Amino acid sequence: MNFIKKLRPFDYLIIAIILFIGLIGFLTFSGKRATSSNQIEATTNIELEVYLRGVNVTSDEPLFKKDDETFITIRNVPYTKLKIKDVKYDKRKIMIPTINSKKPYITVNDDTTPHQYDYLVKIVDTAKITKDGDAVVGGNKVKIGLPITLEGAKYKLNGVISNVMISPEPQNNAHEDLDKHTKLNQDVQ
Repeated sequence: MNFIKKLRPFDYLIIAIILFIGLIGFLTFSGKRATSSNQIEATTNIELEVYLRGVNVTSDEPLFKKDDETFITIRNVPYTKLKIKDVKYDKRKIMIPTINSKKPYITVNDDTTPHQYDYLVKIVDTAKITKDGDAVVGGNKVKIGLPITLEGAKYKLNGVISNVMISPEPQNNAHEDLDKHTKLNQDVQ
Protein backbone atom coordinates (compact mmCIF):
# COMPACT_ATOMS: atom_id res chain seq x y z
CA MET A 1 0.00 0.00 0.00
CA ASN A 2 2.90 2.36 0.58
CA PHE A 3 3.77 1.92 -3.08
CA ILE A 4 0.41 3.34 -4.24
CA LYS A 5 0.71 6.33 -1.91
CA LYS A 6 4.11 7.22 -3.42
CA LEU A 7 2.80 7.35 -7.02
CA ARG A 8 2.71 10.75 -8.68
CA PRO A 9 0.28 11.92 -11.43
CA PHE A 10 2.96 11.30 -14.07
CA ASP A 11 3.26 7.69 -12.88
CA TYR A 12 -0.48 7.19 -13.37
CA LEU A 13 -0.12 8.48 -16.94
CA ILE A 14 2.63 5.97 -17.70
CA ILE A 15 0.58 3.11 -16.22
CA ALA A 16 -2.44 4.16 -18.34
CA ILE A 17 -0.32 4.20 -21.53
CA ILE A 18 1.10 0.74 -20.78
CA LEU A 19 -2.40 -0.64 -20.18
CA PHE A 20 -3.66 0.96 -23.42
CA ILE A 21 -0.81 -0.58 -25.45
CA GLY A 22 -1.51 -3.95 -23.82
CA LEU A 23 -5.19 -3.68 -24.76
CA ILE A 24 -4.34 -2.91 -28.40
CA GLY A 25 -1.94 -5.87 -28.49
CA PHE A 26 -4.57 -8.18 -27.04
CA LEU A 27 -7.21 -7.02 -29.55
CA THR A 28 -4.78 -7.41 -32.46
CA PHE A 29 -3.72 -10.96 -31.57
CA SER A 30 -7.27 -12.04 -30.79
CA GLY A 31 -8.41 -10.89 -34.25
CA LYS A 32 -10.76 -8.16 -33.02
CA ARG A 33 -8.63 -5.36 -34.54
CA ALA A 34 -8.03 -5.22 -38.30
CA THR A 35 -4.40 -4.91 -39.38
CA SER A 36 -3.02 -4.43 -42.86
CA SER A 37 -2.09 -8.11 -43.16
CA ASN A 38 -5.75 -9.03 -42.53
CA GLN A 39 -6.85 -6.69 -45.32
CA ILE A 40 -4.77 -8.32 -48.09
CA GLU A 41 -6.91 -10.60 -50.22
CA ALA A 42 -4.78 -11.56 -53.22
CA THR A 43 -1.47 -11.05 -54.96
CA THR A 44 -1.54 -10.24 -58.66
CA ASN A 45 0.42 -8.62 -61.47
CA ILE A 46 0.00 -4.90 -61.97
CA GLU A 47 0.99 -2.42 -64.68
CA LEU A 48 1.65 1.21 -63.83
CA GLU A 49 1.79 3.95 -66.44
CA VAL A 50 4.06 6.80 -65.37
CA TYR A 51 3.69 10.16 -67.12
CA LEU A 52 6.81 12.32 -67.29
CA ARG A 53 6.03 15.81 -68.52
CA GLY A 54 8.53 18.25 -70.00
CA VAL A 55 11.70 16.12 -69.87
CA ASN A 56 14.66 17.98 -71.38
CA VAL A 57 16.80 15.55 -73.41
CA THR A 58 19.57 16.49 -75.85
CA SER A 59 21.02 12.98 -76.15
CA ASP A 60 20.43 10.93 -79.30
CA GLU A 61 20.10 7.75 -77.22
CA PRO A 62 16.63 6.95 -75.86
CA LEU A 63 16.28 7.29 -72.08
CA PHE A 64 14.00 4.30 -71.66
CA LYS A 65 14.09 1.03 -73.57
CA LYS A 66 11.54 -1.74 -73.58
CA ASP A 67 12.55 -4.69 -71.33
CA ASP A 68 15.15 -2.60 -69.44
CA GLU A 69 14.87 -2.10 -65.70
CA THR A 70 14.35 1.17 -63.85
CA PHE A 71 14.65 1.77 -60.13
CA ILE A 72 11.54 3.40 -58.68
CA THR A 73 10.96 5.55 -55.63
CA ILE A 74 7.42 6.02 -54.34
CA ARG A 75 6.73 9.02 -52.06
CA ASN A 76 10.48 9.54 -51.53
CA VAL A 77 10.91 5.94 -50.30
CA PRO A 78 13.20 3.77 -52.48
CA TYR A 79 11.41 0.61 -53.59
CA THR A 80 13.03 -1.69 -56.19
CA LYS A 81 13.97 -2.17 -59.84
CA LEU A 82 11.04 -2.88 -62.14
CA LYS A 83 10.85 -3.99 -65.76
CA ILE A 84 9.82 -1.46 -68.41
CA LYS A 85 7.07 -2.99 -70.52
CA ASP A 86 6.46 -0.14 -72.98
CA VAL A 87 7.64 3.41 -73.72
CA LYS A 88 5.92 6.16 -75.68
CA TYR A 89 7.25 9.67 -76.11
CA ASP A 90 6.53 12.74 -78.17
CA LYS A 91 7.83 16.27 -78.51
CA ARG A 92 6.06 18.92 -76.46
CA LYS A 93 2.96 20.21 -78.24
CA ILE A 94 1.10 23.50 -78.22
CA MET A 95 -2.41 24.35 -79.34
CA ILE A 96 -2.95 27.02 -81.97
CA PRO A 97 -6.44 28.45 -82.50
CA THR A 98 -7.93 28.34 -86.00
CA ILE A 99 -10.78 30.11 -87.69
CA ASN A 100 -12.42 26.80 -88.63
CA SER A 101 -15.49 26.31 -86.41
CA LYS A 102 -15.43 22.53 -86.84
CA LYS A 103 -11.84 22.33 -85.64
CA PRO A 104 -11.24 25.33 -83.35
CA TYR A 105 -7.57 24.50 -82.71
CA ILE A 106 -4.67 22.37 -83.99
CA THR A 107 -1.76 20.88 -82.11
CA VAL A 108 1.78 21.36 -83.39
CA ASN A 109 5.27 20.76 -82.04
CA ASP A 110 6.48 23.52 -79.73
CA ASP A 111 9.56 24.86 -81.54
CA THR A 112 10.45 27.13 -78.62
CA THR A 113 11.51 24.03 -76.65
CA PRO A 114 13.18 21.76 -79.22
CA HIS A 115 14.60 19.27 -76.69
CA GLN A 116 11.57 18.85 -74.46
CA TYR A 117 9.59 15.60 -74.52
CA ASP A 118 6.63 14.02 -72.75
CA TYR A 119 7.11 10.34 -71.84
CA LEU A 120 4.64 7.61 -70.94
CA VAL A 121 6.48 4.66 -69.38
CA LYS A 122 4.66 1.42 -68.50
CA ILE A 123 6.26 -0.65 -65.73
CA VAL A 124 5.17 -4.01 -64.29
CA ASP A 125 5.24 -5.35 -60.75
CA THR A 126 3.46 -7.71 -58.37
CA ALA A 127 0.96 -6.05 -56.04
CA LYS A 128 -1.13 -7.04 -53.08
CA ILE A 129 -4.84 -6.35 -53.48
CA THR A 130 -6.81 -5.20 -50.44
CA LYS A 131 -10.44 -5.99 -49.65
CA ASP A 132 -11.34 -2.57 -51.09
CA GLY A 133 -9.72 -3.48 -54.44
CA ASP A 134 -6.74 -1.14 -53.95
CA ALA A 135 -3.30 -2.22 -55.15
CA VAL A 136 -0.44 -2.03 -52.63
CA VAL A 137 3.12 -1.77 -53.95
CA GLY A 138 6.08 -1.29 -51.63
CA GLY A 139 3.77 -0.59 -48.70
CA ASN A 140 1.96 2.20 -50.59
CA LYS A 141 -1.48 2.15 -52.14
CA VAL A 142 -0.82 3.07 -55.77
CA LYS A 143 -3.38 5.32 -57.36
CA ILE A 144 -3.54 7.78 -60.21
CA GLY A 145 -1.76 11.00 -59.24
CA LEU A 146 0.80 9.41 -56.92
CA PRO A 147 4.28 10.94 -57.41
CA ILE A 148 6.95 8.47 -58.47
CA THR A 149 10.63 8.75 -59.41
CA LEU A 150 12.27 6.64 -62.13
CA GLU A 151 16.04 6.25 -61.92
CA GLY A 152 18.55 4.64 -64.24
CA ALA A 153 22.24 4.91 -65.04
CA LYS A 154 21.76 8.16 -67.00
CA TYR A 155 18.58 9.67 -65.55
CA LYS A 156 16.57 10.43 -62.43
CA LEU A 157 13.16 11.82 -63.34
CA ASN A 158 10.03 12.66 -61.36
CA GLY A 159 6.66 11.71 -62.76
CA VAL A 160 3.16 10.82 -61.74
CA ILE A 161 1.17 7.59 -62.03
CA SER A 162 -1.39 8.15 -64.78
CA ASN A 163 -2.95 4.67 -64.94
CA VAL A 164 -3.11 1.54 -62.76
CA MET A 165 -4.03 -1.72 -64.49
CA ILE A 166 -4.61 -4.73 -62.25
CA SER A 167 -4.33 -8.15 -63.84
CA PRO A 168 -7.68 -9.97 -63.85
CA GLU A 169 -6.04 -13.20 -62.72
CA PRO A 170 -4.67 -13.19 -59.15
CA GLN A 171 -1.57 -15.25 -58.40
CA ASN A 172 -3.33 -16.76 -55.41
CA ASN A 173 -7.01 -17.62 -55.17
CA ALA A 174 -7.62 -16.23 -51.68
CA HIS A 175 -10.24 -13.79 -52.92
CA GLU A 176 -13.13 -14.86 -55.08
CA ASP A 177 -14.63 -11.35 -55.11
CA LEU A 178 -11.57 -10.02 -56.96
CA ASP A 179 -12.66 -11.88 -60.08
CA LYS A 180 -16.15 -10.37 -59.79
CA HIS A 181 -14.68 -6.88 -59.18
CA THR A 182 -12.40 -7.16 -62.23
CA LYS A 183 -15.25 -8.47 -64.39
CA LEU A 184 -17.44 -5.55 -63.32
CA ASN A 185 -14.67 -3.10 -64.25
CA GLN A 186 -14.28 -4.73 -67.67
CA ASP A 187 -18.05 -4.63 -68.26
CA VAL A 188 -18.10 -0.89 -67.44
CA GLN A 189 -15.29 -0.17 -69.92
